[in-house]
Amino acid sequence: MRRILGVAAVVLTAALSLSACGGSDPLTSATPAAPASSGGAAGSSTVVVGSFNFPESVLLASIYAQALKAKGVTVEEKPNIGSREVVFDQVKSGGLTVLPEYIGSLLAFVDKNTTAKTKDEIVASLKEKLPSGLEVLEPAEAQDNNSLTVTKETATKYKLTTIDDLAKVSKDFVVGGPPEFKERQEQNFKTVYGLEFKQWKPTGDTTADAIKSGTVQVGNVFTTDPKIVLNDLVPLQDNKNAFGSENVTPLVYKAGVNDAVVSTLNAVSAKLDTTTLVSLMKRVAVDKDDPPAVAKDWLTQNGLG
Repeated sequence: MRRILGVAAVVLTAALSLSACGGSDPLTSATPAAPASSGGAAGSSTVVVGSFNFPESVLLASIYAQALKAKGVTVEEKPNIGSREVVFDQVKSGGLTVLPEYIGSLLAFVDKNTTAKTKDEIVASLKEKLPSGLEVLEPAEAQDNNSLTVTKETATKYKLTTIDDLAKVSKDFVVGGPPEFKERQEQNFKTVYGLEFKQWKPTGDTTADAIKSGTVQVGNVFTTDPKIVLNDLVPLQDNKNAFGSENVTPLVYKAGVNDAVVSTLNAVSAKLDTTTLVSLMKRVAVDKDDPPAVAKDWLTQNGLG
């Protein structure tokens, strides 16, 4: 889902959002992409760009897809598919060619025993742990991190500043997050912080609201979610680095990409920083602008579209 304070500071300067959205799985009939040629502008294959089922991933996938189309690559888009548990196998099989990923969460998924925390450590580990047919390209500076977040009242009452502080009261707290949050993080929290919660509740994209209403006392809120500011919430500092660095990066099915695809996606990553991601997500989740339109504007402004 380490770095909470830095990104949260960005959120304080630009209110935006990232609320998960649902959708049916459009990949039921997807077939592996044929290998692309190593040279040329586009090759003869179709590059299939997919995304997870939340708005930021949909936006990033649209950025990737439109950047590739601008270079003459034939692209098919499959947005809003589902969680990593669903989507990863589609990339592994070649049903998807490109997927916007987050390096820390990806590594934790393929190596549950990883101790890598920094960007360089995580990328090095991914090169070893990913299936041979997959690779990550150049990570962007942009990150969207996980947090354990509480209300300001809860933080004050229990003197909570760090996740470490939470250990003394966690047994009395209900924790909320995505449906897969417990499976992904329960053991990690026990190992790193000794956290044990009274109950794990799937709150999905309503987690920030559930914290505000008291339905849960602590929740997993993405640090680019503007509700942290709007609801006067407090992300607790991940002082022992339970979460890894979460730089945005393209995950690719190697047989389905050529040099032009790789260089185009790396050029996108070179331009994408956290402040930019926050401002783009504000347009999508707060202003309700269409993600492809937001993606096109940014690509045009940066000479990539």
